[in-house]
Amino acid sequence: MKTSTAPSWLRLCLPLVVNVLLGVPAVVPAFLLWYFASNWPLAALGWTDREPTENDGALPWVMVATPVLTLFGLLWWLANRPLRHSTALTPHGYWLLSAAATTVPTLALVVIGWAGD
Repeated sequence: MKTSTAPSWLRLCLPLVVNVLLGVPAVVPAFLLWYFASNWPLAALGWTDREPTENDGALPWVMVATPVLTLFGLLWWLANRPLRHSTALTPHGYWLLSAAATTVPTLALVVIGWAGD
């Protein structure tokens, strides 16, 4: 394991900043997941209302969402893998913190949307 000369707060802030910045393009995969879930499994359970103009079925959405989610997941993992070793966090704590930081932009948009209603 490499020893770093950077202060410990900087070694923790860098992964947070990187993951919040990665959260900006993560809005697209988050939207795709929500759209798919709200129109098919959650609508089948009666928890949401299906989009009335959505009559093509789930296959086109799966065909669009799968590559987008795969590419974003790969990008996120490749960006975080070298950063993981620069922190003193446990692996579980690091990945949990990174995933939470990535959701910040999406959650901010949700809160802004609710405030506008």
